[in-house]
Amino acid sequence: MITYNQYQGTMNDPLNPIRQLIRQAQEQDSVSGKLLEFVECRKGHLHNAIKLPADKATKKLADFVVRYIKHVPDFIDAIRTMAQEAGIYEDVQPLLKIASDYFLSPPSIVDSHSQLQALLDEAYLAHRLLEEVNDRFMAKSGIPLAPMDMTLANVIAHELIGEPFANELDQAVLFSAELLLDEQGFSGEQIEDYVITHRVNGWTRELERWPCLVEDLSISVEFDLDNNDDETATRH
Repeated sequence: MITYNQYQGTMNDPLNPIRQLIRQAQEQDSVSGKLLEFVECRKGHLHNAIKLPADKATKKLADFVVRYIKHVPDFIDAIRTMAQEAGIYEDVQPLLKIASDYFLSPPSIVDSHSQLQALLDEAYLAHRLLEEVNDRFMAKSGIPLAPMDMTLANVIAHELIGEPFANELDQAVLFSAELLLDEQGFSGEQIEDYVITHRVNGWTRELERWPCLVEDLSISVEFDLDNNDDETATRH
């Protein structure tokens, strides 16, 4: 049974408007079918390293887009909770706010096309920002800020969005990351304790609580090595 306080916390959750936007976009698309049209159009332009399922490729690619979008509030929620429990929320909150604002107050660079397609752009901005900060935090401390790796999913999203626009989104992310890291050094005693704790204990507890951080996105990316038949296949 949900208590009154739990209910109030849910109602006041700043992620609820994002989740509502996603639900509304899905409802709109169930009528318009614009997402299937979009991925069908883009499917033939993807890099040949992206391997789609042989069966119902367009539907599976559309499912990937929806799951990719829905991962954003899940990731923000998980990182927020981890940061609160570790006492580093004030350090992490500006990052989470920017990621949330990509949905709630999208930059003018995001096109005003069909709703789910626009949310794909916004999700790409958020995922790429989290990836960029994670990478820089790892370079500095030896561990990621959070145990997620959306690199290959971001590659697929980049291909779906298409160049040159996806490159413009990347530049917007790099600009945001530079500003954020200039203002937030991710340093201090509590950050150091956070790093030491996860160097010693790893991320098992977090991944058990938030399996979405490593959820399989079911699209294969295979990179040809040295122009021969050896391939590395990675699944997200």
